[in-house]
Amino acid sequence: MRQILETNRLILRELHINDAQHFYNLNLNQNVIKYTGNSAFKNIQEAKEFLENYQDYKLNGYGRWAVIQKETNEFIGWCGLKFGEIENETDIGFRFFEKEWNKGFATESAKACINYGFKHLNLKRIIGRAMKENFGSIKVLEKIGMAYERDTIFLEKDAVIYKIEKK
Repeated sequence: MRQILETNRLILRELHINDAQHFYNLNLNQNVIKYTGNSAFKNIQEAKEFLENYQDYKLNGYGRWAVIQKETNEFIGWCGLKFGEIENETDIGFRFFEKEWNKGFATESAKACINYGFKHLNLKRIIGRAMKENFGSIKVLEKIGMAYERDTIFLEKDAVIYKIEKK
């Protein structure tokens, strides 16, 4: 489990099959997955298989990372960059347990991922996508310096694309 980033309160590290229970629990909450297009895993085994088959690090050199709260050493969600889900772009994504919402963890981890993408991965542009009614995620995209680019459709719903470009 390679550590990728560290912020004041968080450690971001590569995902591991040992995270299966956390992944399973995270996606069980309908509020957490409401705007994602994902469904809950059927069981922990399905979450484990997802993690075993997760190829983003190998294919692209980066991906979604586990977010660990330093103070408690607890898995509180994930955040990271993903190539190719939206056209040939790298997008920022994040998902946290509901009890961790409104504590600034999404903003803190996403900001660190953006900086990492520009400094270490030499990305020129990163986008973020959110359904229009997902005000929480849109707020995070704005807080990390992204600007509205265009409307789009995601899973037959109105969505928006935000962007940030390397200065």
